[in-house]
Amino acid sequence: MQEHGCSQPTAQQLFDWVCEIRRAKLPEPALLGNAGSFFKNPTVSTEQCADIIARDPKVVHYVLADGVVKLAAGWLIDACGWRGKSVGQAGVYDKQALVLVNRGSVDGADAATGGEVMTLAKAIQTSVYERFGIWLEMEPVVV
Repeated sequence: MQEHGCSQPTAQQLFDWVCEIRRAKLPEPALLGNAGSFFKNPTVSTEQCADIIARDPKVVHYVLADGVVKLAAGWLIDACGWRGKSVGQAGVYDKQALVLVNRGSVDGADAATGGEVMTLAKAIQTSVYERFGIWLEMEPVVV
């Protein structure tokens, strides 16, 4: 709100600002296929968070009202070096590591396969687990 010079924004202004932030971080699905945020932000105990901070002081985290700590899954993925990487046509979005994208054409001619997406997702989960001891949970329901 401060960056917009407005201390009492209207509901419409808040909506517009949120949309602006999302457009800057998330690709337009019609131009670059994606399912939005692919992994949930994990929660950990304060003790587990302290252990992670001791190894990686820059970890993005938020203390919740109930005393648990929410970690930014995108930061964890980025810290493991996945931003911009691909498995076949499935890739990690270069502007937001939490988003998996289809690097194939929009018409689907050379689209990422479900297998490529799942291989990439599992590789990310394994990498984050090996470095931080946290297994990321996927947001999309896989059928």
